[in-house]
Amino acid sequence: MKTFTFNLLIITFFGVEIFSCQPKDEYKTVWADEFSYTGLPDSTKWSFDTEGNAWNWGNNEAQHYTDGDIRNAFVSDGTLKIVALKDSMGGKAYTSARLVSKDKGDWLYGKFEMRAKLPVGKGTWPAFWMLSTDWEYGGWPDSGEIDIMEQVGYAPDTIVGSAHTKSYNHSIGTHKNGMIYCPTANSEFHTYGLEWEPEEYRVYLDGKPYFTFKNEHTDSKAWPFDKRFHILLNLAIGGDWGGKYGVDHAIFPATYEIDYVRVWQK
Repeated sequence: MKTFTFNLLIITFFGVEIFSCQPKDEYKTVWADEFSYTGLPDSTKWSFDTEGNAWNWGNNEAQHYTDGDIRNAFVSDGTLKIVALKDSMGGKAYTSARLVSKDKGDWLYGKFEMRAKLPVGKGTWPAFWMLSTDWEYGGWPDSGEIDIMEQVGYAPDTIVGSAHTKSYNHSIGTHKNGMIYCPTANSEFHTYGLEWEPEEYRVYLDGKPYFTFKNEHTDSKAWPFDKRFHILLNLAIGGDWGGKYGVDHAIFPATYEIDYVRVWQK
């Protein structure tokens, strides 16, 4: 969905002022990966995040995230593939990848989009989301989490967008989210988007808003979203949510395919 503002141009012909509205893009591109290359993800834009392998990422996840393993994350034919494999490593039965733009792409407010086709199968848990870069309000969830797209394989037709803060998070049963029906999420590419502003943020599927989280103007416990954040792309396997009904071992390799990631700011 493209947003426009208008500049007012005044032209004078023979002493008569003629008013004309000229469209102007409200947002300007500040960062993007079009995946128009081959090999590992661009190291100037992405890092591999493996730090949480030691504690199952807080969600009892069943995968071991690898660092620079081209079997789990690679670019070819114009798309990024994040691939989960049934491949024992680090005491886990599966491997996958978790990419982050931290310190290579960090923003306060803006418009964020990813076009992707999601993996198939019970036990998968792909996500497109954002975390605080500097954790100025403290550890999770105090500094906030913005979930632009999450899906679990046992509910393949449902896309979820969420907010997590100290006041609103799933660990205390207060988190806020929205869901939208998308029966072709695993067979077709769709665009997942976020517009993040000082007063609220809105989450979109193919340009249609389905979740809004508003700034209550109370404190950082409710709105920590006034600091810079970065993007995360990952494919988890199992875990408290993704593995609620188990993992189907017949689905591997499971592939999360991403056409592009783009960021705009005003």
